[in-house]
Amino acid sequence: MIKPLFQKVVVAYNGSVSSLHAVMYAVMMAKLYKCHVKVVYVVDTDSIKKLTMLNFLVKDESDRVQHDLQSDGERDLLYVEKLAKGKGVKIETEIRYGAVWSELISAADSYKAELILLGASANESNSLLRKDFVSRQNSEIIGSAHCNVMVVHQPYIEQMFKLA
Repeated sequence: MIKPLFQKVVVAYNGSVSSLHAVMYAVMMAKLYKCHVKVVYVVDTDSIKKLTMLNFLVKDESDRVQHDLQSDGERDLLYVEKLAKGKGVKIETEIRYGAVWSELISAADSYKAELILLGASANESNSLLRKDFVSRQNSEIIGSAHCNVMVVHQPYIEQMFKLA
């Protein structure tokens, strides 16, 4: 018997619409293929540290930003857990701290994931700077991952998710 192509999937989630689409895709995959899903939210302490060293943030501000990002991550991960539960799928969630790309790869490695799902950042309607930053992160993940990486571009994912 041939081993399934993927049994464990890690999804990068940052609260954006495109990363939510990747989570929706993963939930549908879990329901259809019976794979295990872990959603990972990374608090980008690496960027916070760089901004503090460059004096764009003072120590109190950097602590507050990190705390706010952690709170956002906890809230966002509760939301995706409820979303999955509504479809009858149990997912794991994890908050990590550090550089986004390296923490995501580390999470995938320790989970022994065969697939990483990323949101398609080009669909974001945020500023150009945010699009470039997210695309850079995706590029680092794609270039450094030790497993397959898939970027979710599904145009009607929300409608499909409602029907699933």
